Amino acid sequence: MAEFLTTPLGIALVVAAQCLAVIAFVMISLLFLVYADRKIWAAVQMRRGPNVVGAYGLLQTVADALKYVVKEIVVPAGADKAVFMLAPMLSFVLAIALWAVIPFDEGWVLADLNVAVLYVFAISSLEVYGVIMGGWASNSKYPFLGSLRSAAQMISYEVSIGFIIIGVIISTGSLNFSDIVRAQDGDYGFFSWYWLPHLPMVALFFVSALAETNRPPFDLPEAESELVAGYQVEYSSTPFLLFMAGEYIAIFLMCALTSLLFFGGWLSPVPSLPDGAHWMILKMGFFFFLFAMVKAVVPRYRYDQLMRLGWKVFLPLSLAWVAAVAFAAHFDLFGGAYARWPVE
Repeated sequence: MAEFLTTPLGIALVVAAQCLAVIAFVMISLLFLVYADRKIWAAVQMRRGPNVVGAYGLLQTVADALKYVVKEIVVPAGADKAVFMLAPMLSFVLAIALWAVIPFDEGWVLADLNVAVLYVFAISSLEVYGVIMGGWASNSKYPFLGSLRSAAQMISYEVSIGFIIIGVIISTGSLNFSDIVRAQDGDYGFFSWYWLPHLPMVALFFVSALAETNRPPFDLPEAESELVAGYQVEYSSTPFLLFMAGEYIAIFLMCALTSLLFFGGWLSPVPSLPDGAHWMILKMGFFFFLFAMVKAVVPRYRYDQLMRLGWKVFLPLSLAWVAAVAFAAHFDLFGGAYARWPVE
């Protein structure tokens, strides 16, 4: 068996199995994330939420997914059918592809790229095309306006997210997520992680992640009162399900990035406790809980407020932070907190 695994066919089977394992983890997590999102929102509003299908309503998401799958796919008259069907598939596949470089533990990563951060930038930048294609191919002014809003919003907050991550890269000296986590491994556990030296950027990254994934209070592209569900208004059945799945997968990815960049990834918060993938999963679950709570308690922004926040507040602050971190890292200030690998 060991010899077979070193052959081209064996290597291909191992890689395929690893890919399926990552996809299975993401898709199974997706079922429970949607359930948790609805339960948290219901609890804040003093409702019961899903509680009928399965024990405690745990199978409600499965029932909803099956309902979408068996419904008829309706394509609007005059729509570009090929682009109309390609858009949701593109959004879903790109969201899944991002997980290839996310490490869950030491060595537990599908592709341990030295330029993993650039890979995430590249793929996430392409996700806007799925939204634009879906809005344009629908042959209706409402989804087209929604797709334009969404594209402008995603591009605006990608810029600030990029500058925030650049600050972490300067402190680490690497574009590899595993190296970023290792740089946070110190004698002080929780207080050795990047959330402390990069504290102002943690809040900016979290808010930018909400806007980047079209989550409330920044869900303007899907604002029902203004645009009739935005770019998704003409979609039904499985294509709509793919859009929704891609959106939740992107949200979960932002939870993973927050854990890796600022909160130590798989590292234990207490030095005496063993590290492991369970810490990574717990941190991701905690940040998804925060995403859900924001959805439940924060009112929706106006679009002009959203764009002003991105371009006039977050962009200057994140750019100034990059300059400050570069200065502190170069001169090895604050006990080397900003230079885990000092810049020569």
